[in-house]
Amino acid sequence: MATQLKSTSQPKIDCSADEWQARLDLAAAYRIFAHHGWCESIYNHITVRVPGEDNAFLINPYGLLWEEVTASNLIKIDGDGNKVGDSPYPVNLAGFTQHSVFHKHLPHAHAIVHTHTPDTMAVCATEGGLQPTNFYSCFFVGNIGYHDFEGITVRAEEGERLVKNAGNHQILMLKNHGPVVMGRTLPEMFFLYYMFQRACEIQVKTASLGAPIMVPPEVIAVHQRDRDLQLTDDFGKLDFEAWTRKIDTIDPSWRN
Repeated sequence: MATQLKSTSQPKIDCSADEWQARLDLAAAYRIFAHHGWCESIYNHITVRVPGEDNAFLINPYGLLWEEVTASNLIKIDGDGNKVGDSPYPVNLAGFTQHSVFHKHLPHAHAIVHTHTPDTMAVCATEGGLQPTNFYSCFFVGNIGYHDFEGITVRAEEGERLVKNAGNHQILMLKNHGPVVMGRTLPEMFFLYYMFQRACEIQVKTASLGAPIMVPPEVIAVHQRDRDLQLTDDFGKLDFEAWTRKIDTIDPSWRN
């Protein structure tokens, strides 16, 4: 798996060095997403499994903006949604219900993000979902699952259908709702989301201009053949490191 940014700082809370590194990486991700505007008030979630622990993951404190998330205020919860350790913040039920089933049942779901950005929601609310009309969308053709809208995701019994519809795909489009993007590493999840967000933005803009040009299947096949050469264990690592350097120059408080 990818070697992420390593920190020489000591944990500021009672946790292992591996968990502290995971907290740093996740806090950086929250700040990067906030920098891009891929957040919605205090809602939505990015989660990551706790290294070396079964069925435990880190999630944002409910009530904080993503730009307020730090390594130490992330909340650790178990597979039943119970907080592990002390935290003055609650956990959003929708975040636990949705993300916990993916972390538990899908090997490729080490890191997960769910957002409500206007462009990704617009595509999720469009018949046919993401279409092969641009460079980025061709990356994902045939690699997306779809899940029918059932309302706010707070009922545990919806989890079985979410996992079934996700299957082996790293992207699940919740129809009339928004995307879920999963990665084997946090940098992989970040860069998959980066490209997916771009694909949706371009699709929305293209649709406003008229009939889009569909990329033919034989060209998509070549595109994905060359794509597969890039899908190494370090996929997204350089991008994640570059954006981490960027947010460090803006506000390094995420390391606290």
